[in-house]
Amino acid sequence: MEKQKLKLSVLDQSPVRKGATAEQAVQETIALAIYTEQLGFHRFWVSEHHNTGSLAGSTPEVLLAYLASQTKTIRIGSGGVMMPNHSTLKVAENFRMLEALAPGRIDLGMGRAPGTDRLTASILNPSNTWAEQDFMEQLTDLQNYFHDTGEPGTPQGRIRAIPQVKSVPDMWLLSSSGQSGLFAAHFGMGFSFAHFINPVGGPAAVQLYKERFQPSLDRETPQANMAIFVFCSEDEEKVMQHKAVMDHRFIQLERGGGISALGYEDVKDMQYSLAEQDRIRYNRQRVVAGSPKMVKERLSTLAESYGIDEIIAVTIAEDFDDRLLSYKLLADLFELGSTIA
Repeated sequence: MEKQKLKLSVLDQSPVRKGATAEQAVQETIALAIYTEQLGFHRFWVSEHHNTGSLAGSTPEVLLAYLASQTKTIRIGSGGVMMPNHSTLKVAENFRMLEALAPGRIDLGMGRAPGTDRLTASILNPSNTWAEQDFMEQLTDLQNYFHDTGEPGTPQGRIRAIPQVKSVPDMWLLSSSGQSGLFAAHFGMGFSFAHFINPVGGPAAVQLYKERFQPSLDRETPQANMAIFVFCSEDEEKVMQHKAVMDHRFIQLERGGGISALGYEDVKDMQYSLAEQDRIRYNRQRVVAGSPKMVKERLSTLAESYGIDEIIAVTIAEDFDDRLLSYKLLADLFELGSTIA
């Protein structure tokens, strides 16, 4: 059987670079969506994070409405909407409206994590109990709202999600563990593994998802992808500096201090404990950074180990032009059909 061509997609978190503003970060996300569409990327997802100054992407449903107006062919979606933060009906109506704006081009990627700290999550949704059963009920209700199939006599049977549109967004569950993969299999949704959060266990989680998959009204066969931090450059010095910045970014998070915008000059003289050096070696599995040849080989190997035909690249760089160039090199490497010379 002929090997399937690897599709590449984008997950963008609207990172706020050192010395830049949140407004600039959002404008860079818009520019990146337009650019990667021209490069031939398959889909463009935006994230939901709260109470962090280093990531400006807090409301994917709002940003996606604008991205829909600026693009024509690339799939656009959430990576993801953090369901425990939201009313299920409101999510259904947000994404039905997006379907009305860009029919057949919308992805609803959903997560079970809050995308923030517990205090902020409790303010976003004071009734959130973090119960697994609540999440499963949300997924059931969401499918009923999208298909107008709620049981008679129940709220979901009496309430319609507006606007009433014919198409349904493509639903995905996002996870850095295998649990949501089982939910995705049960509900017949797509499954995206966050390798950029957890570099261990992804292939097994995807395999289990495929084995347990049950067809739904929206999807007859399982579909999976994985997301990973990627930085591609022909400049060895930039690759080295990128790795150093990412190393420290992860350590910042693990120290519990949140992420601040920083550059190589801020981290080049950092000293790490032996335990932190172990964490750096572990966290480097979450990133593919290197020359075009190295990046292509590594991504191809990862796709094969996962048994998938799509990888989502998450690229954060000190310089926006380096971010654009990294995606351009990826498009050329994997022959995505770029219209940019």
